Amino acid sequence: MRYLKSFGLLILRICIGAMLIHHGYEKLENIPNFANAFVKPLGLPFPEFFSYVAAYSEIVGSWLLIAGLFTRIGALFIVGTISFAIYHGIVTSGFNIYLLELLILYFGGSFGVLCMGGGEFAIDRFIKFKRAHVPFL
Repeated sequence: MRYLKSFGLLILRICIGAMLIHHGYEKLENIPNFANAFVKPLGLPFPEFFSYVAAYSEIVGSWLLIAGLFTRIGALFIVGTISFAIYHGIVTSGFNIYLLELLILYFGGSFGVLCMGGGEFAIDRFIKFKRAHVPFL
């Protein structure tokens, strides 16, 4: 049974990573546009800097999820970025289910991986960590 759970986590990790990674690469194609459209309305300082943070969080977080390497850290990157995206969507468009549904699915899946880890089919399982010193891996 434990392998069935781990297989489900593997599929979840791959699906989230494969679908989200292109969003990060798209942001990098036109950082000033993303900064003006999505970061400035939130009132954050240094909008282009935070645009790069969002893009690389999605890219690095997705690759980490797909590989199962530092899985919880990758999931945390995604949860953080998607939290800001959900906040932006609510502030600019209200509770628009069509805008929020994909973001909430990314959030929920990534949060689940953050809580459960990568499972048996993750590179994390093959690396010998001293769990007492790194309890979140």
